[in-house]
Amino acid sequence: MINTRNISPFIAVGILNLNEFASEHANMSKRELEKAGSKFLLTQMLKTEAFELNYTAEKKPFLNARTEHISISHSHDKLAVIINQKENTGIDIELIRDKVLKIQHKFLNQNEINFTKNNIEKLITVWAAKEAMYKVYGLKELDFKRNLFVEEFDGAVIFGKIDIGSFKKSYQLVCENVDDYKMVYVLNEI
Repeated sequence: MINTRNISPFIAVGILNLNEFASEHANMSKRELEKAGSKFLLTQMLKTEAFELNYTAEKKPFLNARTEHISISHSHDKLAVIINQKENTGIDIELIRDKVLKIQHKFLNQNEINFTKNNIEKLITVWAAKEAMYKVYGLKELDFKRNLFVEEFDGAVIFGKIDIGSFKKSYQLVCENVDDYKMVYVLNEI
């Protein structure tokens, strides 16, 4: 039901199977289940119940009165959380499906179109990488085509950047396969 692991001495990632979690928490709406699952997974990862999960006006999660940076993502029956002790972070998990072919024009720039070439797994990976960086930025004003960029990749390590006004930052991200999902998270700012 739950899988947690340390990526580095200051980064941890956790994945919760929402279907299994739901079997123990009957009569909850999907939204309530995701919220309860997030708190449950954070409790396991932080090894304490002494925290308060809150959200900014832009719906960015944070732990009240704690220093850890967190990000949360859910897709169908998976929920993912990343905790970074040092810097702002982002995570996204996406079910691999061909729906992404119909919306790629909304989030890919020309360079990304050239290297993804309608490959569903690469498209999902680029989408998840952009979502993870969007969560790092934490504000709603980003345009996925004009402000978020993913370099061509051929493995688990991905490089991306956010470029909007005076905010220009580059990131190293990691992509992992989790069953029928792609999970991408920010490893660090570079």
